[in-house]
Amino acid sequence: MQSQGKVGPLPHWDLSNVYSGLESKDFKETVSRLKADLDQTDDYLLEHGISRDGARPHDAEQLAEIIGGYLDRMNDLLRLSGTLNPYVHSFVSTDSYNTTAKRLESELDKLGVRLERQGVLFQGWLRTITEDPQALPAALELEGPAKEHAFFLREAAEQSQYLMSEAEETLASELSLSGATAWAKLQGVVSSQVKVPFEREGRTEELPITVLINLHNDPDEDVRHRAYDAELSAWERAREPLAACLNGVKGSVITLYKRRGRTDPLHETLDHSRIDRETLETLLGVMRDSFPVFRRYWHSKAERLGKPTLAWWDLWAPVGRLGRRYSWTEARDFILGQFGTFSDQLAGLAQRAYENRWIDAEPRDGKRGGAFCMRVLGVEESRVMCNFDGSLDQVFTIAHELGHAYHNETQKGKTPLQRRTPMTLAETASIMCETVVSDAALAQAEDPEEELAILEIFLLSASQVIVDIYSRYLFETEVFQRREDAELSADDFCEMMTRAQKETYGPALDEDSLHPYMWTWKPHYYIPELSFYNFPYAFGLLFGLGLYAIYQERGSEFLEDYDALLRSTGEGMAADLAGRFGIDLKDRAFWEGSMKVIEERIDRYVAL
Repeated sequence: MQSQGKVGPLPHWDLSNVYSGLESKDFKETVSRLKADLDQTDDYLLEHGISRDGARPHDAEQLAEIIGGYLDRMNDLLRLSGTLNPYVHSFVSTDSYNTTAKRLESELDKLGVRLERQGVLFQGWLRTITEDPQALPAALELEGPAKEHAFFLREAAEQSQYLMSEAEETLASELSLSGATAWAKLQGVVSSQVKVPFEREGRTEELPITVLINLHNDPDEDVRHRAYDAELSAWERAREPLAACLNGVKGSVITLYKRRGRTDPLHETLDHSRIDRETLETLLGVMRDSFPVFRRYWHSKAERLGKPTLAWWDLWAPVGRLGRRYSWTEARDFILGQFGTFSDQLAGLAQRAYENRWIDAEPRDGKRGGAFCMRVLGVEESRVMCNFDGSLDQVFTIAHELGHAYHNETQKGKTPLQRRTPMTLAETASIMCETVVSDAALAQAEDPEEELAILEIFLLSASQVIVDIYSRYLFETEVFQRREDAELSADDFCEMMTRAQKETYGPALDEDSLHPYMWTWKPHYYIPELSFYNFPYAFGLLFGLGLYAIYQERGSEFLEDYDALLRSTGEGMAADLAGRFGIDLKDRAFWEGSMKVIEERIDRYVAL
């Protein structure tokens, strides 16, 4: 690991095997087909009385047949929309100036409302079916689509108790396009188009905010500090529209959870995560108890930097000797090599991702920050977005996102309704892949200084997922509590964010140099249908580390069960799937065992 590779030219993803262009004949034909299939499904629902006031077949065979007809149609619709939407999103997420893509996204959103309405009609009808406790179970005993989708149907029936009336649900979906969804889109546009003048090496450049944020791990403190100041100034200028966006999204969520009879905004997230409050409280308790351990890491880092406490711009400061930057080719080869030690299937999937340009890696103006992986159902492939800067941290990020792609790969052949993975389990494969690569980097360290540098990257990531994620959980909880009474100002959001950071980072961080604007650019806060998209990352990290420990014990025998777990994450409760490996999610000992892995690495970091 000695070469000093230049980052080199970075790939943009290729989706030409999906459609030949945004305004191409094949794209337009698929949109037309989606519209026609929506019309036909509407006719099917009407013909069979599938609505809350519709007929209730009492014959199990007839019920199974009607349900099967709906499932076949819905899966076809989801395949079409699950191809069109990611294709358009591939343009929107990497070029927010693309007006054609944004127009098409809006058009598809309207079709999505129709699709959502059909799901509401079916779910409301399913609610009436369950008034006879024997009806649905009898239908699920018969061979066919209903039996094959038993978990989806039982879950849909259970969640149907939180539906508003059909008219209200339809209105809510239609209004979301000019309400919460519009606010979320505005946040994406505003945050991705922020540019900041920044001086380096005697030359001032206009940097996209994604590039500026990447400077948080520059070895020069002056660069990090000035980048931090420039970033805060940039968000200061953009904060009013972003505060309006957050108010709009959270206000909509509050209105709807009350109308639907939910306990609070967290209630729906727990159900979607397929865990209960006891499991979450167990996880959060272990996270809270770990704060002193992480503070020991930060105090040690501060000492190495010659400071009493860390400033925010020091959190990502490199420590040890790992000044190299990976070229794109070096990063690829390292990832493929380590994936090969885990399984041939994983390495083969990653090889295809590189060869077929599934990855968009270049940071640029108009491209959103962060990283993600999306499934493209029509071609049974994935696409990964990242903002590669040549750092080892970014190498780990790519490995993480390719883990999501592998998870998608294991579910090939499943229907869209069978693939609906909860947030808590969605990080399983990504954490496993990141751990495989980070462990290999540690094993290959050639001296203590290099080991220290690699430990720093791992611990920085772990501290973000445990401590910073907890601060985001506290922040979002308070946002919901206060937003119920009135709209909140940008100052209110900054005050809450700062308070959450003080409570979690504690004395390890200089209170005068926190980051009050973390709420502006994290897209997770702005997803109307997905509140509290924070704790699932901690769940995923600790669950993944627990599985990795089992893998180390069992070796290659583990892989078949692991792939089976990934394949079935859309068809089981988190506790039941974890139970296959003897894991009890309500047992603190499991979570503490995973946390112990992190603590041992902190011990090693402090000792070096």
